[in-house]
Amino acid sequence: MHDAETDLELSLTISPVDAFLWLMLYSVSAARNGIDEKCVSYLEQSYSTGPREGWIALRRNRLALAALQMLSEPMQESATSEFVGMVDSYFIAEAAANLRSTGWPHRERLLAKLGQIDVTSREMFAKWLARDGVKVAVPGVKLDERPW
Repeated sequence: MHDAETDLELSLTISPVDAFLWLMLYSVSAARNGIDEKCVSYLEQSYSTGPREGWIALRRNRLALAALQMLSEPMQESATSEFVGMVDSYFIAEAAANLRSTGWPHRERLLAKLGQIDVTSREMFAKWLARDGVKVAVPGVKLDERPW
């Protein structure tokens, strides 16, 4: 773990605007030392350097939601907006997995933010969750509860 952290830090001296490297440094540092201010700064750098990189967001969002209470308000907004963006971009399975896992303690906040996106995305998300047995209220979506 120490070697991985050192290698990531070295890589970032060469490519300091690589959002994925910042995310990996956050991940390794959190696993090795726990989540502290220095570690959170790596996550902030990942958001700063790659705020809309979908393939990174799919991994980053789960990690950010796990530490949501430790993040500053602007960072919390970035993480929750990223979750909404995943649903809106039809990364339904990934967003549902994030909600059911690290996002569960924050589900009310995450679900409330879904009201700002297209109803089709919200319906798909609600159906996916219902299919998995997760009953939550997605804004503006009423699922038919009849078994037939």
